[in-house]
Amino acid sequence: MRIKEARTEELLALGVFGRRSRLRERIEMVLERGREFSPRVSRARLAVSTLGLLGCIIGGSVAPGLIAFAQQPAFEVASVRPNKSGAGGAAGPYPVGNRVIGTNVSLEMLLELAYRVFPFQISGGPSWANSDRFDIEGKAEGNPTREQFMLMLQSLLADRFKLAIHRETKEMPVYELTVAKGGVKFKEGKCVGEPGPSNPCGGVSGSRRGTLMGRVTSVSDVAEGLSATLGRLVVDKTRLTGNYDFDLRWTPDESVLRGLKDPDEPPPDPIGPSIFTAVQEQLGLELKSAKGPMEILVIDRVEKPDAN
Repeated sequence: MRIKEARTEELLALGVFGRRSRLRERIEMVLERGREFSPRVSRARLAVSTLGLLGCIIGGSVAPGLIAFAQQPAFEVASVRPNKSGAGGAAGPYPVGNRVIGTNVSLEMLLELAYRVFPFQISGGPSWANSDRFDIEGKAEGNPTREQFMLMLQSLLADRFKLAIHRETKEMPVYELTVAKGGVKFKEGKCVGEPGPSNPCGGVSGSRRGTLMGRVTSVSDVAEGLSATLGRLVVDKTRLTGNYDFDLRWTPDESVLRGLKDPDEPPPDPIGPSIFTAVQEQLGLELKSAKGPMEILVIDRVEKPDAN
């Protein structure tokens, strides 16, 4: 399985598109740099940031993001090492207790998780952003939430990769998700049992093999899962506000099928419906091409990290 496909499946399975990960909320959280967080900023990080801020003040200017960076939580200890294994898959980065671990991950993968964006929302950057691989590990103080881990990854990228970014909003092709004629074909959901990979209550799971399943989750979350699958932003226009159960199955197109040669898994049904047909027939929803505003993460500067 190709790295990009493995990554998409991993993001879906880990619940990145869970109830609290709606696109608007994600953007608002990233922009809300002045908020307080329970983990303390490491003293070393705060000292370095403060010295940098003082230098800018003395020089007569303050870098726009520097104050926010000083307030942002960071890992107490972190390591980034090149991965030269040549392996075809990646794992993580994912939180384990108070650590975050990533194996054979690319800069693009780190950006996707740290800023909760899709690959098509990343602009600029060097050619090695998806070709070079790294092993990363960060240890945090206390018991951070997933959102706090995300901000710590942002600090790691700024520190070790010298990452500088800005955001732009552009008019881009999107899909609008609307209710089809005849109405929806799913029902309100109720979580039974302990949530997990096979029982993803409050989020969606699936793969590019042609599955997308949600339990007690919103239509907006399903729209995000469809965005990852289609490679284009899907905007929820249904005005449905409940939490529902979904089970969507389709046959991926030929370009995807060629990269799904895994002997341990059965191939998708070659005569099954397309994703557009499946959305309408199985969910009672419709995907319509349109244009709309989309936030883009623009890479202004980034460097390969020193190995340590």
